[in-house]
Amino acid sequence: MTQHPTQSPQFFLTAPSPCPYLEGQFERKVFTHLVGDKAPEMNDLLTQGGFRRSQNIAYRPACESCRACVSVRILAQEFTASRNMRRVIQRNSDLIGVMHDAQPSTEQYSLFRAYLDARHRRGGMSDMTVLDYAMMVEDTHVDTKIIEYRRRGPDTFITGKGQGELIAVALTDKMADGLSMVYSYFNPDLEDRSLGTFMILDHIARAKAMGLPHVYLGYWVNGSRKMSYKMRFMPQEHLGPKGWERYDHEAVTR
Repeated sequence: MTQHPTQSPQFFLTAPSPCPYLEGQFERKVFTHLVGDKAPEMNDLLTQGGFRRSQNIAYRPACESCRACVSVRILAQEFTASRNMRRVIQRNSDLIGVMHDAQPSTEQYSLFRAYLDARHRRGGMSDMTVLDYAMMVEDTHVDTKIIEYRRRGPDTFITGKGQGELIAVALTDKMADGLSMVYSYFNPDLEDRSLGTFMILDHIARAKAMGLPHVYLGYWVNGSRKMSYKMRFMPQEHLGPKGWERYDHEAVTR
């Protein structure tokens, strides 16, 4: 008897586990696998529906008693940098980001390891080996890119490439309606550069140049200080029961 693979994704539910963002809460996730020729199209649809990608898995929160996680996307074409953000751009004007196909390197892993050890020593990724890192980058069936940020060199205008040590890295999915920032990390000794903010600003500029309307930032967790930075990039939309709606920060805080 001939068996034909199903075209519809199968979804699974994880067991409850302690929430990494809100003390006393427990998280559950619904997830599916992103594999095959339809993976890019499915990733677009799921991301627009509030899912995030990790390797070949797409997941979203399915918590029983909490709705604090909210999907956020920046309206790139309408975005205007604040005065402080313009300072961050100026502070990093000696850097240039080059987009490559998603291929890992030992240089990337060294920077990744330094970032984890300095910023997330007790996090869920703290014990990732070089092989784990390679899987995080390579295990994708969608249009995934690596953006490497280095200092500009004397030949940058000709070659379009930076020179010297690797300063920061972003793992990014290119979608039909925007760029989705999967994971980013940077040299933890260069805190005064605000590299996390700079990479988001760079993605907004890239989306504008590509004619893409959105930059997906993943989840904002109301009540979590770790996630508060995402509210600085306005205008943006949040995914709610009625779909994507423009977020009015002033109306919420009044």
